[in-house]
Amino acid sequence: MYEGPIQDLIDELGRLPGIGPKGAQRIAFHILTTDKSDVERLAHALREVTEKVRFCDSCFNISAEETCRVCRDPRRDRTSICVVEESKDVAAIERTHEFRGLYHVLGGAISPIDNVGPADLRIRELVLRLADGTVTEVILATDPNLEGEATATYISRLLLPMGVTVSRLASGLPVGGDLEYADEVTLGRAFQGRRRLSEESRPA
Repeated sequence: MYEGPIQDLIDELGRLPGIGPKGAQRIAFHILTTDKSDVERLAHALREVTEKVRFCDSCFNISAEETCRVCRDPRRDRTSICVVEESKDVAAIERTHEFRGLYHVLGGAISPIDNVGPADLRIRELVLRLADGTVTEVILATDPNLEGEATATYISRLLLPMGVTVSRLASGLPVGGDLEYADEVTLGRAFQGRRRLSEESRPA
């Protein structure tokens, strides 16, 4: 519709999640009329995030250093690990102030339709973190949808024979929803009401 750089910018903005063609066009024209110094700051921030932000060597949360701030914090309970799908879920849970343990970010959920299987997630790394026996409870906080439930079931089957307590976030989270959109009270109640998964309760 437009020519040259402005259409290129609209096209690139339209690739971002949650931004449709009209939204991309509005943002592009806003940038076009914005002070040059503001645009340069935005460009600098984009370069910085791609060059300096990495994944934590331990839990795979996003971090500016080799180890994220949660893993570096000596006050965290190292006997408990909360397993989430994405780094944004860590931020959502931290806002509740209900969990004081460590995290493990899987990098997604099992989804056959998207060709994502267990081998594509950081499940092996989770098992390795449990090897020394320090962790006594693993809380499965994957999203309460089909993919999240399938991932939680797979991990629980894998971990229960290891003798670790495996629990799942309980009431308060709507089925089919995403953790990042849950409010602090809902997430807090879900943590308080988490249930333990026993070998007897596992599907055949």
